[in-house]
Amino acid sequence: MSYRYAFVRHAICSPVTRALTVRAPARAANDNDNHHRASNEAVLQAALRHFGQHGLRAAEVARKHAEAAFFANDRLAYDWWLAICRTLDKRLARLTEGTLSVN
Repeated sequence: MSYRYAFVRHAICSPVTRALTVRAPARAANDNDNHHRASNEAVLQAALRHFGQHGLRAAEVARKHAEAAFFANDRLAYDWWLAICRTLDKRLARLTEGTLSVN
């Protein structure tokens, strides 16, 4: 039994070439949306300093500071620490906002 192969006219259009081609991602995985970026340079600088002090647990420490400020009825400190937590870990900040309902 003989096999006949139909060759593609253009090598660029072949399915094998398309499958093996490495495509650049549409955007980097760590890019934040415009809505979640640090509102100002001061929050970003504070978040970087906080991360320098506490390392990978910095977001959790910021969350604890936000919770302490919330229960102390200090709205400015709560917003500040929540902004730092949001800069470091958006998911943890959303979780904190969900558990602590601010009226």
